[in-house]
Amino acid sequence: MPTVFWQITGLRDDMYLSTDYPVGRPAFELSQDQLATVIDLLCSGATEARKLVTPGMLEVPITIQVRKAMLKLKKRRSLTNLQIVGEYELLDLQSDDPDVLGRIDIILQFLHQFGDEEAYLGVECKRVSPGNNTLNQRYITQGVARFVTGKYALGHHWGIMLGYVLQVPYRDLVNNIDSRVRSAYGDDARLHPNGGHPLALSLHTCMLPQGEGGHRIRLLHIFVDMAAARPHSSIP
Repeated sequence: MPTVFWQITGLRDDMYLSTDYPVGRPAFELSQDQLATVIDLLCSGATEARKLVTPGMLEVPITIQVRKAMLKLKKRRSLTNLQIVGEYELLDLQSDDPDVLGRIDIILQFLHQFGDEEAYLGVECKRVSPGNNTLNQRYITQGVARFVTGKYALGHHWGIMLGYVLQVPYRDLVNNIDSRVRSAYGDDARLHPNGGHPLALSLHTCMLPQGEGGHRIRLLHIFVDMAAARPHSSIP
């Protein structure tokens, strides 16, 4: 596909952007290489961030550290065809109200997505832990569910959940998350192993319905060791 170049045109002080052809909405598809790059950045970023995480640290500061580490890695690797943004505001362009639909923790955009604010790979970050029903249920209701409703990544082919595991070994944690996903969205939504990464505890994917139009989104679940954030009260 020909590259789209942007040029500035105008007369005197009236300047605006115009595009070379072809013009169109960037596709939501992502190549396997692009997905592998994102997985590596997330896993490597989480590993670097873990050195700065303290007991009891919550999701927001953990994610800021992960995002900073990812940006440093991106710079060191000269990944100029990719941008990383945090706390990305999702706006309803079909309404006239000033409400924000939500704020997704991390988004990544590749070169073919630049210029389209609705084209991105979204990452929602949540703490999870074996035996912690509150955190594990929030992973579903405040994470997975936002992709299912289309609050995040509407019409997209991929979304990512990044699980900060607060206790290792994590025993049956993945089975517990899988059970909760299937309970909410049916057996077709079960988690399937998806290879691995040397810096991840495990990688899984599931296929989920999104909205009411029959669209389905693949959700990649990446679980990483973040035991450094385990609260002191839960440390024997």
